[in-house]
Amino acid sequence: MNEVLTWLLDAVQGVDPVARALIAGVAIMLETSVLIGLIVPGDTVVLVASTAVTTPLEGVSLGLAVVVGAMAGESIGFWLGRWIGPLIRRSWVGRRIGEASWARAERYLDRRGGVAIFLSRFIPVLHSLVPLTVGMSRFPYRRFLLWTLPACILWAAIYVTVGAAAAGTFRHLAETAHFAGYLFVGIIVVFIAAVWLGKRWLTRAERRHLDHADEPAAPAEAAPRAGTDVED
Repeated sequence: MNEVLTWLLDAVQGVDPVARALIAGVAIMLETSVLIGLIVPGDTVVLVASTAVTTPLEGVSLGLAVVVGAMAGESIGFWLGRWIGPLIRRSWVGRRIGEASWARAERYLDRRGGVAIFLSRFIPVLHSLVPLTVGMSRFPYRRFLLWTLPACILWAAIYVTVGAAAAGTFRHLAETAHFAGYLFVGIIVVFIAAVWLGKRWLTRAERRHLDHADEPAAPAEAAPRAGTDVED
């Protein structure tokens, strides 16, 4: 296994660092853009690209590219929601998503405000719908950025750090330990499982804000409804 993994990691590392960063940034931009996140595995691209990181500068550069890409995707979703959100919601794709999912994202934003923007980055489906919903709610763009930027930084830091650490550990042990390949795979599998469990836990923890209730929970920062006067 060591030989196969060495070949795969060398192939990724053989790609120009700037090109790797651009590919990862574009991939995460597409993932976080309007509804594309439901089909583009941007997190997988970022994890693979991070395995080629060998220096702190490469790690920081890749992380910055991922954050910029994520912010660009979030902003695209926001402004499309602001300009043509209802049209997207009524479109064929919007109907495939389901009115229940749209209503859930709207309800979550209404109840949790900015906290919903931050946490939705880590909740399946909502991370693609919330930027659109925020745009349709007339939530100020600058305040949207203040909530989504920390989430994008945290997300990028976790993925880049884990991918780089797993690959670095493998390279360090590959020539002396036959189990190095299994250790690398184990780290990645444990990480993926932890991400999946973390998303499930977060979804359950936020369920009372996501689902119907007799009395809506008090919002941490209420999102202005469409048509209200806000400063953009």
